[in-house]
Amino acid sequence: MITNRAHLEELRQRLLVSFGAIFIFAALSYIFAEQIARFFMTPLFLASPNLIKLVYTNLTEAFITYLKLSLLLGIIFSIPVLLYELWMFAAPGLHADEKKTVLTVVFWATLLFAAGAGFAFFVVLPRALHFFMGFANPQLTPLPKLSGYLTFVARTSLAFGLAFEIPFLMVAAAKIGWVKRNYFSTKRKYFYPAILLLSVLLAAGDIMAAALLCLPLFALYESGILIIKLFTRKPENTDALSSDSDDND
Repeated sequence: MITNRAHLEELRQRLLVSFGAIFIFAALSYIFAEQIARFFMTPLFLASPNLIKLVYTNLTEAFITYLKLSLLLGIIFSIPVLLYELWMFAAPGLHADEKKTVLTVVFWATLLFAAGAGFAFFVVLPRALHFFMGFANPQLTPLPKLSGYLTFVARTSLAFGLAFEIPFLMVAAAKIGWVKRNYFSTKRKYFYPAILLLSVLLAAGDIMAAALLCLPLFALYESGILIIKLFTRKPENTDALSSDSDDND
């Protein structure tokens, strides 16, 4: 039997490994911070060919921005390690089938987050930047700041990464039994306004980003309903057969 002290010691070791992974990935990201920042600037320069550089107005702005960017990337790259350590900490108290479920959770959660962040960077961001930079004219010259632009890119990618977890959470809730199979299909009139509000909050009030976010969220919501119907059909049929056999008895 695991004592509380041993449990706390294991937790301390898991936390040390997690923070160590974040530190290592953040340090590696900082080494290549300038190249990474240049890569993040590519969509902006493509959206506005006349723009050839960004500016910073405080002496420490570039340094602090690279630190923030490195820390954020350190956390993102450490997500598989963080999820693994969480699983290892919880594994002793789980049954064999529950451990397999957690591994599935880790895999799909990581994959969906990466898909959301990639969709934001390669699909949404270029269109949003093209729209915003379209206001430039001979009397109005855009001078994007380094910190503001990288924050916008990171915030957008993070928002889409988290939002893409919606269908997975819907399926998990149905599989666990927290909601019925047709719950989400009958509650559209409540969840659609909630998705609109969530889009505005994740986009930090940016109407254009919120509009680009809510449309795929609606599609993800509907895909979650479809997946629930596909993955929960067999258990429900099994229950129905069991019920019929009980009635015959």
